[in-house]
Amino acid sequence: MLDLTYEMPKPKTIAGAKHDWELVIGMEVHAQVSSNAKLFSGASTQFGAEPNSNVAFVDAAMPGMLPVINEYCVEQAVRTGLGLKAEINLKSAFDRKNYFYPDLPQGYQISQLYQPIVGEGEVLVEMGDGTARIVRIERIHMEQDAGKSIHDMDPNMSFVDLNRTGVCLMEIVSRPDIRGPEEAAAYIAKMRQIMRYLGTCDGNMQNGNLRADVNVSICLPGAYEKYQETQDFSHLGTRCEIKNMNSMRFIQQAIEVEARRQIAIVEGGGTVDQETRLYDPDKGETRSMRSKEEAHDYRYFPDPDLLPLEIEQAWVDDIAATLPELPDDKKARFISEFTLTDYDASVLTAEVESAGYFEEVAKGRNGKLAANWVINELFGRLKKEDHDITDSPVSPAQLGGIIDLIASDAISGKIAKDLFEIVYTEGGDPAQIVEERGMKQVTDTGAIEVALDEIIAANPAQVEKAKVNPKLAGWFVGQVMKATGGKANPKAVNELVSKKLGS
Repeated sequence: MLDLTYEMPKPKTIAGAKHDWELVIGMEVHAQVSSNAKLFSGASTQFGAEPNSNVAFVDAAMPGMLPVINEYCVEQAVRTGLGLKAEINLKSAFDRKNYFYPDLPQGYQISQLYQPIVGEGEVLVEMGDGTARIVRIERIHMEQDAGKSIHDMDPNMSFVDLNRTGVCLMEIVSRPDIRGPEEAAAYIAKMRQIMRYLGTCDGNMQNGNLRADVNVSICLPGAYEKYQETQDFSHLGTRCEIKNMNSMRFIQQAIEVEARRQIAIVEGGGTVDQETRLYDPDKGETRSMRSKEEAHDYRYFPDPDLLPLEIEQAWVDDIAATLPELPDDKKARFISEFTLTDYDASVLTAEVESAGYFEEVAKGRNGKLAANWVINELFGRLKKEDHDITDSPVSPAQLGGIIDLIASDAISGKIAKDLFEIVYTEGGDPAQIVEERGMKQVTDTGAIEVALDEIIAANPAQVEKAKVNPKLAGWFVGQVMKATGGKANPKAVNELVSKKLGS
């Protein structure tokens, strides 16, 4: 487990005209389960297929068609729960949520209200300033996704694509433990990271595979602490839900905008209505979508077509035994095993692919040197070209080869950067490139001394200045490096310059 020494982050405070206000935020994360088939049918979940081509009779709600549970989706939900240190309910059940969905042909959604598959858990959310907060998870339940309504193809009508209909979603409901926009974004990022490590959701927010409903309320300082003591929600303000957010940046903006809207209402003597709202990033405002429904508004009742779902503890234990090393544990190991800083370890473990790449490069090598090359040179270049680690033209073996050449003094740091550029753009074996192109570092002190003596003889005035001001000796180092095409061993050059000039 990660040994936490972080301070608790301070809640976000927004100044109103009359009071300072604090934010209280709870989130409902909708994560599309990574599976080849839908929750209750064998239809494909492939993204980007032709509209209405991934639709089974069950998805289209044809008469007489009965849902059949996809065991793999259940396994993925259990795996997610285990990754969030949550209670796994060995018995759960499906309910019908009755509501008009224009893109869900059944006219109801199969979900889990009363008996979810996963109970209470928690996630550690770290902030960039070294603070951290435990956000409690209330529950995770499975449900089927709706389709997609398309309104921009014709001025007079809308179209419906049912490809997404019936795809398995995990709805991960947090407690109202998040205290600011930055924390909300960090929470989403951490949830995405954990699920990508687990392989239960690809976290692609652009495709709608990960989105969130954000519940925002305001309260006076001290009210949240009273809620924590009593678990009485009356200490908190009326919450409003901002629906279907699929951008971390927009989530932060929407929370700030909604909080200021609520503060203006309350300080103006009004009351905040509990409702569902939409965020318009172009106008920088939230707009009312509908009044906030409660459970009774959906007329939930047990789904008569599905038996209660009962799983065995032995099956759960088997899943637990196959869990990968999760981000917090991997980060702690990287810090310990490779002597990395907290920052470097955080960067390297942010994505499971990045962590795997680094570990291959660092195996049997200096971990700090490997981290510097992966983060500064490789990640920097990939980011500049808008690529990620999966697109890297430099393999771990190639980058490791460059580091080996540095460690053996075959090449200098400067030559290594030139070599990296060649490998990045042309490919090839680093050691072979160095040999064939004459890039080896000059370590022969005799050859270096000859070059230095020539420079000293040609620049007597500069020599006198350097003797008076030793800092100017760096000029001679630069001249030797230039004369040797950057191949001279910098350490040897510095030692010889210091010896010759008596600095």
